[in-house]
Amino acid sequence: MITARSIDEARAALATARMHGAKIGFVPTMGFLHEGHLSLIDEARASGATFIAVSIFVNPLQFGPAEDFEKYPRDEVRDAELLEARGVDLLFLPSVAEMYPAGASTVVKAGAVAEPLEGERRPGHFDGVATIVLKLFNIVQPDIAAFGRKDAQQCAVIAAMVRDLDVPVQLLCGETIRDDDGLAKSSRNTYLSPEDRKRAPALHRALRAGEEALRHGVDDVAAIELLMRKMAAETDGVEVDYLALVDPETFRAPLDMHRELLLAGAVRIGKTRLIDNIVVPRRALP
Repeated sequence: MITARSIDEARAALATARMHGAKIGFVPTMGFLHEGHLSLIDEARASGATFIAVSIFVNPLQFGPAEDFEKYPRDEVRDAELLEARGVDLLFLPSVAEMYPAGASTVVKAGAVAEPLEGERRPGHFDGVATIVLKLFNIVQPDIAAFGRKDAQQCAVIAAMVRDLDVPVQLLCGETIRDDDGLAKSSRNTYLSPEDRKRAPALHRALRAGEEALRHGVDDVAAIELLMRKMAAETDGVEVDYLALVDPETFRAPLDMHRELLLAGAVRIGKTRLIDNIVVPRRALP
């Protein structure tokens, strides 16, 4: 596995791969890897990528002033070992100064899909996501790029950016990988105390309650959202940020209850904020 810390080093390795006919698959991450990240490597390879590049970069632009940029978990050695074992060809490990040199001021303004839910609660977050993803796409120039469905709104923001700015890349949105009790894999799960970890599956249970209501013919958005909040409230120590039923293209209340829908939620447990979602396909609705 090649490790590149500069843009020039990464581009040189990728140019050599292309010269040999490689199809580039790319998985951008913020590190502290888990099986969810590693599954995206497999997804890219299964979709035809023959050279896999993974970036690890904790992007300061997507963290708000009161958020956990400095405390975000990092373990470069462990991550590199996991990636090499998974057969990754290139690890791109740039510094903040490499990605945002002195005087850099241009940012991407994320579109309308970035405004609800996470966008309301984390102003500027998706502008930071769109900016770093576009920069990485320009550096790596992948044929295929894979992101996790756990961050469903992020996937929608990136898809809109790719469409609107004519970025020549095939996007994959890999399924959420979960622990046995339903908790979605996340780097931030490491923040959970043992007691908070026991509470954490409450988010998934609340979303599943909404899913079951939809599958049994309930079509009242407010009623489903109330049901999910009540389910979450059954677990002490769970503070609901939002539990919402939305259109997966707009992330606003659905206008058609008989198309694909998305149940999305964010909760705080102790000092940790967790997000998750469940897609309810059209065929599952009555």
